[in-house]
Amino acid sequence: MQVHERAIMIATPQQTQATARPDLVGMLPEDADAALRAHFAARGQPAYRVGQVVRWIFERGAFSFAEMTDLPQAERAALAESFSFTGLEPAKVSRSVDGTAKHLWRLADGDLIESVLIPTPTRLTLCISSQAGCAMACTFCATGWAGYRRQLTPGEIVAQFRGARRWAQENGYDDVTNIVFMGMGEPLMNPKALFPTLAILNRGYKFGARRITISTVGVVPGILRLAEMPEQYRLAVSLHAPNHDLRQKLIPLEKKYPLPELLESLRRFDAAGGKRITFEYVMIDGVTDQPELADELAEVVKEFTAFVNLIPFNPIPGTDWKPSKRARLDFFVERLKRLGVTAAVRESRGRDIAAACGQLRAEVTEGRTPVQMGSI
Repeated sequence: MQVHERAIMIATPQQTQATARPDLVGMLPEDADAALRAHFAARGQPAYRVGQVVRWIFERGAFSFAEMTDLPQAERAALAESFSFTGLEPAKVSRSVDGTAKHLWRLADGDLIESVLIPTPTRLTLCISSQAGCAMACTFCATGWAGYRRQLTPGEIVAQFRGARRWAQENGYDDVTNIVFMGMGEPLMNPKALFPTLAILNRGYKFGARRITISTVGVVPGILRLAEMPEQYRLAVSLHAPNHDLRQKLIPLEKKYPLPELLESLRRFDAAGGKRITFEYVMIDGVTDQPELADELAEVVKEFTAFVNLIPFNPIPGTDWKPSKRARLDFFVERLKRLGVTAAVRESRGRDIAAACGQLRAEVTEGRTPVQMGSI
């Protein structure tokens, strides 16, 4: 394991609010363009200055106005007085023997969030957080166990991408190919930040919608909003149980948005076309892995053009639950396939660096070891 610390703080949302300086990192591309156009016009500068700054933000990934070396020093200083950049300070960066790299980012208010880079031979996936903590209180999840603190801003979410991408470039990784909102928090419970962030990544950084996945435990209004969007963002549904009674024991939100209502929203999403659904299903010994549940699971998901990720449970404090045995994992995969549902076991990555969501934060702030905490 390698641990590296390096500050990249440029400006903060709290500072932005205090000084009323617009945050260029968290602005929609068209809003950033308009704000910069007005700024340079007021200073009597040529219009091409806008394009220079926009390229530094979206193409070159500048972390400060000082890096924008093709602008005069006076213009860089004026930009710093009028605008801010949200940046995140890496409290800790850990790199696993399998190549997985996890950032623990320190926010301006001192709170900590996580992002994870997961390399494979064909892609580099970045998992990012949408909230500091999570209010969903799912019984198997370390992030929910730690509680909810606040929503992240668009700038704080985009800054995770910018920071992780630069770190990857500086440390021998390929470019980020996929983004998954599967870090800390329930993305669809932060719509004021999530949807602008999607637009910034897609339109500003030219990140294809099909390479962005939003994970949710079943926030129906958010799923319906995604269904109505023209962009083909992907959806990962944390199902974790194939019936209402079991699911509400694991996921409190099931009481608000019960399984039939969730499935109806997924039908709307599926009917929009080209928007693939992945189902996440945690495998807990004696709880979610009973043989008959494989048949129920297939019955629930088979109407969708979908894929099922079976996730071995990672133990957390306060429960006696254990991960399913390998034979049961294999049984579920084969049973689902025989019933016409594509499935696979999602193998854990980065165990030696506490890469599962919520683990590294707990390890740093509360001294817990990775084996004590839960999975994404």
